[in-house]
Amino acid sequence: MKSKKFNIIGIGELLWDMLPNGKELGGAPANFAYHTNFFDANSTIISALGNDENGKEIYSLLNERNLKYSINTVNYPTGWVSVKLNNGIPEYIIHENVAWDFISLKDEIIPVLQKADAICFGTLSQRSEVAFKTIHRAINLVPKMALKILDVNLRQSYYTKKILEESLKCANVVKLNDEERVVLSEMFRLSTAQDEACKQLLNKFNLKLLALTKGIEGSVLYTSNEISSYPTPKVAVVDTIGAGDSFTASMVVGLLSGKPLKQIHKEASQHAAKVCMYKGATPKLN
Repeated sequence: MKSKKFNIIGIGELLWDMLPNGKELGGAPANFAYHTNFFDANSTIISALGNDENGKEIYSLLNERNLKYSINTVNYPTGWVSVKLNNGIPEYIIHENVAWDFISLKDEIIPVLQKADAICFGTLSQRSEVAFKTIHRAINLVPKMALKILDVNLRQSYYTKKILEESLKCANVVKLNDEERVVLSEMFRLSTAQDEACKQLLNKFNLKLLALTKGIEGSVLYTSNEISSYPTPKVAVVDTIGAGDSFTASMVVGLLSGKPLKQIHKEASQHAAKVCMYKGATPKLN
């Protein structure tokens, strides 16, 4: 019997990561959709691009990789991020007033949202009021039982307590890293202890799962009745761009498939490690 193809959406930033040795397709929700597509999901990217060469190149690349998308073209430049690598660890300069700050929902994407099994959205893509409203409208259109995955992505000054609080209220799965956990602990007056803070977030916002990534120290998955810890697999790292997004993608497909938490965790960690062996967030994988 053929397994179900899950309908998965990534909404938010779609851009070029300008790396020292060339540009690579990027943007957390787009990376997420790319990797869920790799796991044979029916994945769709919702974003905006500029009417420029950078935008045309992204369209070509999405078509080449057989990725579905609903993208509005706007009179702002296609998004780009300047990336500097420090021993494979990226440092980002994210530019403002770019196309993905002005995402809107096309009529034809409404039925797709209404039958989604999962939607992934981040904090970064909500920095503009236009995108904030569009993303929350999209979340409100997906089925009540769908997974609503918040990628806590605290970059530069592009987040507020309002964005985080509203996003946490409508999410049922959250992914954050250790640095972001410290910020949220201060913002929401949580415990300074890792496990206690994560359990408090889980309970406060009634989450199904919280994923904490800790770089080379591994990762931890929390549910109401289980905690799973897994070490970071040792691989030859080229860069870590997209590691968190690929981890989330594998994790979400595992959750939708009903796999045990420990298996989900192992597979997500191994997939993220594989991505680190290649350049950029969306490499061609076997």
